[in-house]
Amino acid sequence: MSKKTLNAANLTTLGAERLADLLIEVAQGSAEIKRRLRLELSHNLGPQELARDVRKRLASLRKSTSHVSWRKRPALVRDLATQSQMITERIAPDDAVLGFDLLWDFLEMAPSVFERVDDSRGDVGDVFRTARACLGTIAPRAMQDPQVLAERVWDAVRDDGYGVFDGVIGLLAPTLDDAGLGHLKALVTDFADAPLPEPDEPHAALRFLRDLRSSGGDYRAEQKARLVRSILQQIADAQGDTDAYIAQYSESELSHPRVAAKAARRLLDAGRATEALELLGEVDGQAGEEWDQVYVDCLLASGQTEAAQQHRWSRFTATLDLSCLRDYLKVLPDFDDIEAEDRATEHALRFPDAMAALVFLVNWPDLVSAARLAETRCEELDGDCYEILTPAAEALRARHPLAAVMCWRAMIDFALTKGRAGRYGHAADHLMDCAALDGEISDYGAQPSHLRYVERLRARHDRKTAFWSRVA
Repeated sequence: MSKKTLNAANLTTLGAERLADLLIEVAQGSAEIKRRLRLELSHNLGPQELARDVRKRLASLRKSTSHVSWRKRPALVRDLATQSQMITERIAPDDAVLGFDLLWDFLEMAPSVFERVDDSRGDVGDVFRTARACLGTIAPRAMQDPQVLAERVWDAVRDDGYGVFDGVIGLLAPTLDDAGLGHLKALVTDFADAPLPEPDEPHAALRFLRDLRSSGGDYRAEQKARLVRSILQQIADAQGDTDAYIAQYSESELSHPRVAAKAARRLLDAGRATEALELLGEVDGQAGEEWDQVYVDCLLASGQTEAAQQHRWSRFTATLDLSCLRDYLKVLPDFDDIEAEDRATEHALRFPDAMAALVFLVNWPDLVSAARLAETRCEELDGDCYEILTPAAEALRARHPLAAVMCWRAMIDFALTKGRAGRYGHAADHLMDCAALDGEISDYGAQPSHLRYVERLRARHDRKTAFWSRVA
């Protein structure tokens, strides 16, 4: 390797004094670099000195009210990441108590940051999520009193509008232990039993929006109930109390397939498959994928393999779900699985939704059957579904050119018939793809040849010059 390559080994040959001069020169005009160098100098003096500088920076960030533009956001993200790293990698290893307190202050500062920066990319939130994950490793060494920590957790999660403390109860459960979790539960229960304070009269528009979001009752009461349930369920999870977790749902909520699936999964994990099946059997409405998976797992756990297989096949025939068919085939003996796969293919070819069938056959994959479907049911192809037809055409073009052409024609016809000018460029490309494959198609069958198809397009859409100019 060249001795001029920028790496630690080569730079050390410059000597400490020369490197120090270079760092001072580079730091001129860069507050970010100067700040980092001061932090490193403070770290040499000990964790207390470094903590003092970090605390000052956090206070400055918290007090700031100016909006952070998109140009300045990267610098803010780097600044936040640096403060977090100083706490978790420099201070906490030497002084866990001090590190834990500083990390908590860092997380509590988050709302003031989110209020003045656009975090649509999520990079600011990533810094705080990474910092939050470190609580679980620092807390056991920080010698936290369980009850005091429980009160601290309660204050944080009670007013966590930005979700900065999401999952903190589970992270700190080993440190909270039964005493802290019990105290936290008592705090939440007292809060639930306390009456709502008299609200400030909101603006009429705000009151209207809140009424829309509520289910007909008091919006604040519903918000409070959701908070109480969420925290009590997190406590129950941390304590491994399945019944306490499920008890937070009402009977009507447990009749919803998604809620029933979550509750049944916990019963199943606790070795209570029979109770889970009873709960799943009481749902109202159409069951979804999550409910189906838990239901099959419960059947298998209770030794009802045949019933699980029947449900998998039934689910597949109704939805063409790939995972259901794969799970169904896995447990079949040799040769039986081949016969079952053939039945699945024939079912897909007759499936009422041609687009769903095409997705299944392409992804299975069974391109021969996918081509057969595209050619025989081309009138049912939805040209609006370019996210399905485009990859299908690409998968089929090498060995099944006519089927690929049918997919492209469906998208061309849709774009021109509906006047979707934004898709004319893609439609022109598809038409040229059709032309490129024309020589590979010896028989178009009942479909018009490429030349005839273009003539029909001209006759029907001759005035769409924006399209034809792209073709030319």
